[in-house]
Amino acid sequence: MKIFRLEKSINLPITIEECWEFFSNPKNLKIITPNYMGFDIIDLEYTKMYSGQIIKYNVTPLLGIKMRWVTEISHVKENSFFVDEQRFGPYKFWHHKHKFEIIDGGVKIIDILDYSLPFGLIGLFFHPFLVKPKLDEIFKYREKKLIEIFGRL
Repeated sequence: MKIFRLEKSINLPITIEECWEFFSNPKNLKIITPNYMGFDIIDLEYTKMYSGQIIKYNVTPLLGIKMRWVTEISHVKENSFFVDEQRFGPYKFWHHKHKFEIIDGGVKIIDILDYSLPFGLIGLFFHPFLVKPKLDEIFKYREKKLIEIFGRL
């Protein structure tokens, strides 16, 4: 199984507490996800984020095909990081670590996404011109929205 890695970071002029308040609330994911993704949380226990929390979404990642996506918050360290892992969805493997580091004047947000595609060689074939560009586009949108909300450091 081929596992790909995508790493992105952005520095924002906010406190670690403000950062954690925003990113640890799954409802805010819709704000920083492109509208065409059809992102909609359909089942979420609205409590403070915790390890073992299950979140169910509807998404439309490609070609207008609506899919169910189920993730688990597998690890949480308040004001430091959390990990979401796919339990059911479009990827064969999905492990997304969200890290938060205090820097001069703000916080550095670091995303480390390890993922694998389904369908063997077919999935590998589509990765460089369909999946990877789509993930890059989603994270670029996310960066743009975060700058609109919090400003740039």
